[in-house]
This record gives sequence, C-alpha cells and structure tokens, in this order.
Amino acid sequence: MKRLRITYLFIIPCIIAIGLLVRIKQDWFTDSVNLYLGDALYAAMFLYVYSFLMPYRPDVLRAGYALATCYCIEFLQLYTAPWIMQLRATLPGKLLLGQGFLWSDILAYTIGVTVAFTANRIWLDSKKSVADSRLK
Repeated sequence: MKRLRITYLFIIPCIIAIGLLVRIKQDWFTDSVNLYLGDALYAAMFLYVYSFLMPYRPDVLRAGYALATCYCIEFLQLYTAPWIMQLRATLPGKLLLGQGFLWSDILAYTIGVTVAFTANRIWLDSKKSVADSRLK
C-alpha cells in the first residue's frame, strides 16, 4: 500500500503540471480542449488526492469525494461576497476556487473523475493480474 500511495503522490503534481500547461498554452489547443480539459484534470487530481489520503477506502467512495469536492467548489462560485472575490483575484485563489459558475464545468468534473477512476481500476487490476500470475 505504501508503494501505491507514493505512486498517487507522484501522479498529483504531474496532473497539476499538465493542467497548468493547458492553461498557459491555450493557443496550442482547440477551444473545446481549453474549455474542458483543465476542469477534467482538476477533478482527476482530487481523485488522486483522496486516493493518497485514504488508500484503504473503496474506490467508488474516493471518486464520490472527489466529485463532491469539485461540485461544492463550483457551486461556491455563485457566492460573491467581497472577501471571497478578493481571494479569487489572486493566482492561488483563481486556481483553487475558480472564477465563475458554469454547468459545463460540472460535466467536465464528472468526465475527469470517471476517466481517472477507470484508468486507476485498469491499472490496479493489471497489477493484480501480474501478481497473481507470479504466484502460479
């Protein structure tokens, strides 16, 4: 389990780096990629954060936590008190809290968690298959 947590800890900054690259180099990508990929990666990152923090919890529960976190942050964007708007004006605030509510972000989060969850399951199942074949 320790190796698995280390792998998750490695995946998290990789996803962050890819997400920042997508935001910084928007001219490299199509409008639809720019619109959805960053949000999908953001949600996938939360899945791996929860996987690192709670590796013994069921995969579906961790995916649910990731989706709930992203959805809450998205709906929090409807709150526009001056103090939170000042926080959102900073780079960390903009990256963590976003800037405006979009229903399309909800879809992107769902796709991001679904893809990351599926990839994680395939990867874990393949590791289990290799380990089982070594025992035979």
